[in-house]
Amino acid sequence: MSELMAIWAEWLRPSAGLPTVQWALLLAVAAAAGHLLQRHTGVPKVVGYSFIGALAGLTGFSGTGWPLQGLSLFLLELGVAVVLFEAGGRVALRWFRHNPMVLLQSLCEALLTAFAVTYALRWMGVQSTVAEALGLIAMAASPAVLSRVVMDTGASGPVTERALVLSTLSTLYALTLVSARAGVMHRPQTGAWETLYPVMVVLGVSFVVGAVLALVLRMALRVMIPTSENTSMLLIALIAAAAAIAAHLGGSAPLAALIGGIILKQLNPRPWAWPRQLGSAASLLITLMFVLVSLVAAQAPWNPAVAGLVGALVLVRIGAKLAGVELANWGSGTNWRQAFWTGCAMAPMSAVALLLVTQFLASSLTLGPRIASIALPAILLMEVLGAVIATFALYRAGESSVPTHVGSAPARGPGALRG
Repeated sequence: MSELMAIWAEWLRPSAGLPTVQWALLLAVAAAAGHLLQRHTGVPKVVGYSFIGALAGLTGFSGTGWPLQGLSLFLLELGVAVVLFEAGGRVALRWFRHNPMVLLQSLCEALLTAFAVTYALRWMGVQSTVAEALGLIAMAASPAVLSRVVMDTGASGPVTERALVLSTLSTLYALTLVSARAGVMHRPQTGAWETLYPVMVVLGVSFVVGAVLALVLRMALRVMIPTSENTSMLLIALIAAAAAIAAHLGGSAPLAALIGGIILKQLNPRPWAWPRQLGSAASLLITLMFVLVSLVAAQAPWNPAVAGLVGALVLVRIGAKLAGVELANWGSGTNWRQAFWTGCAMAPMSAVALLLVTQFLASSLTLGPRIASIALPAILLMEVLGAVIATFALYRAGESSVPTHVGSAPARGPGALRG
């Protein structure tokens, strides 16, 4: 592909630059692939987005490089921030007051995942610092992939809601711990204060920025129509500003957006039509995010020697999440079968995990590449396979149905408009 682009660049002189043309065409192909794949196989569109991104990365697409930096890194952070703001808007803190076992379930599955992956990799000979970092990365599920799966399959029910909330909370823990750990990776730790201080700084800065974002949006929604396109532009613009400010002040941009969504939900508890409010611009941004994640993960240097470590990480992670959800399921309001499918639905890894790898890579030039060599193949595998597993889990839980239009032409006539 690099040779083809070089020949193309000799006679093509677009005003916005050749990379802009490349990305525009890549997103167009990804959108078409996602639509066709869902229409003919019933799998979520994100599988098509990831497949096209991975194919482009493996064939030498030169639109971005690894490690991410500059505009590509900001776009990834912005896409994650938009998704996490939406995910935070689904978390009602009153639920934890009436059903605290859900919070215990979340802590149990997240901690068990981190410890299980860490000790499994250490047992296989991985350096302790690298194994610890990979354990923290594995802790995070993917609200981005899961929310797209839910949207594409029309899933609804207790398993769907529980999986979305647990995925969001695990992401909150991972963002906080990794942001703090990456900043002090090479500092000698002598006491509890040196360990807790970075966590408090990341949480404090992100909370303040997220609270300001929520208050500004709350005031704006008092005078603006929620479903207006101007409201969509306001939401995305303010989330982008908050993400940039949080990162500059030492917090976490995605974490600030997530906290902002949670706080706004408490200030404005009425259900919102998030896809309509965030608009087509957010959909394009999220599609770009999925393509970028798979492209970068496929384009990064791969080491065949770590294939066993990648397989171990993936299997131990899935098993730990299943065990954690089941162990703390008693009194949480779901039966054991529903808890099993909830754990399966939390299998995907995607953009959040890639951002966490980027943070470790930026903080250490020696340990970062070792972490990335194991994490990137796992992310690429679980962005695709995890979406399929989550789709199957929601179907087996009885909360989504097999699409009736798979392999057939879309419906025509007045009745089609209601679908």
